[in-house]
Amino acid sequence: MTDITAEAQFDNFFALFEQPVQFEVNQESLDQHLRLLQKRYHPDNVNKNLANTTQAQQQSEQASALINQAYQALSAPDSRASYLLDMADQAQNLEHSIADLDFLEDAMQMRMDLDDAIEGKDRATLQQLHPQITERLAKQSKRFNDAYQNQDWQTAIDATQKLKFLVKLNADVTTGIDELATAEHSDDDDLYV
Repeated sequence: MTDITAEAQFDNFFALFEQPVQFEVNQESLDQHLRLLQKRYHPDNVNKNLANTTQAQQQSEQASALINQAYQALSAPDSRASYLLDMADQAQNLEHSIADLDFLEDAMQMRMDLDDAIEGKDRATLQQLHPQITERLAKQSKRFNDAYQNQDWQTAIDATQKLKFLVKLNADVTTGIDELATAEHSDDDDLYV
């Protein structure tokens, strides 16, 4: 087995996945590269002819962990934006609070609607929230991409902070929809017992 850093000329996660260093990624290509890399560096595929199989196994496990970390960073818009800012040495202000009060008010209202819908088992409201959040994610993604290309770091940082909030909100809506669907399906199964 070869060292993953040498093989991929590994300076960044984009190089590892053979993607251009940019915000927009081809998710299908990313998924294909993930499967290829996982297969290549899976601990079960370690060359048994190596003198030190324990070391080879450790290298394989480290490579697998790195591959998974890279995939997670590139597959979601908020982590990809954070990673790009980090590569540009501009991530130092990412942990600051969001200063846009209109965004915060809108986001808090969506959060309350989400919490109420989950508590009330209101699947219709959850399904209405999903496209609203998706639209806001697309808007902030475009905003980040434009700012990143123009090296407008403050706007890129602001868009990334908003992406982080929206990605979490979107995941919570998706989880809520899935949990309600599972509960409804489970209730349907109970009718036949």
